[in-house]
Amino acid sequence: MNALAATNRNFKLAARLLGLDSKLEKSLLIPFREIKVECTIPKDDGSLASFVGFRVQHDNARGPMKGGIRYHPEVDPDEVNALAQLMTWKTAVANIPYGGAKGGIGCDPGDLSISELERLTRVFTQKIHDLIGIHIDVPAPDMGTGPQTMAWILDEYSKFHGHSPAVVTGKPIDLGGSLGRDAATGRGVLFAAEALLNEHGKTVSGQRFAIQGFGNVGSWAAQLIHEQGGKVVAVSDITGAIKNSKGIDVPSLLKHVKEHKGVTGFHGADAIDPQSVLVEDCDILIPAALGGVINRFVFWVFTMIS
Repeated sequence: MNALAATNRNFKLAARLLGLDSKLEKSLLIPFREIKVECTIPKDDGSLASFVGFRVQHDNARGPMKGGIRYHPEVDPDEVNALAQLMTWKTAVANIPYGGAKGGIGCDPGDLSISELERLTRVFTQKIHDLIGIHIDVPAPDMGTGPQTMAWILDEYSKFHGHSPAVVTGKPIDLGGSLGRDAATGRGVLFAAEALLNEHGKTVSGQRFAIQGFGNVGSWAAQLIHEQGGKVVAVSDITGAIKNSKGIDVPSLLKHVKEHKGVTGFHGADAIDPQSVLVEDCDILIPAALGGVINRFVFWVFTMIS
């Protein structure tokens, strides 16, 4: 089951439990607007490369739409649609006056140079600039993007509409970004773990954590958990996976990742199969990579070894 089918299934179940009118249910499933654009850029070697970009604006009933922009090879219309829909529900549950949106470009950012990423981002912004804005749709960082990407979007958007720092969130502090934004999602993971453990009379300190994904969310979660006395025993990212049952030295790992662009080769832990991170012996598993990784097979394996 793909991301959109799973999201629709869950929404329909919730709609039945809430007794929603069928017309309202249908209207909430259909996105307000779906955008698909072709982004062709010159590469550093002089050749041309084309990428497909998407922006799905799901619902603006509660305010301007809001959602990240993802750069990943698996970005497709169904995934973007599902994530936009989920943003609508998340902002509503949190009682934040925004609607849901999501965007992405089907590309591997690791295969592109900084200048190529900048050109791709600027072309994408040129194609959608008249459909985003502070009162329409506010993009944000997501997988494969970050403050620099948001700075490029802000600069390109401002060429058409004047200086508009509020058109994106997650931008650099010097351009009007918010202090603590980089750590915010990872801190949310820490808060969720603390809430779960508190229900069982426990704290983060002394608990063993396995983290799948070591991008912005996973790396900050690891750092904050380590600071609270938690023990990170396994970590994976797109380059590989590592394990140390005695606990990984997170500050050293962060330094290694910054220098080597991944966890592979870190000397303070043993290399393992990246898939095994999901079933490593731990107290709390944190899936901080792509969605849909916890499936029936993973659950069965976990049950068998527990």
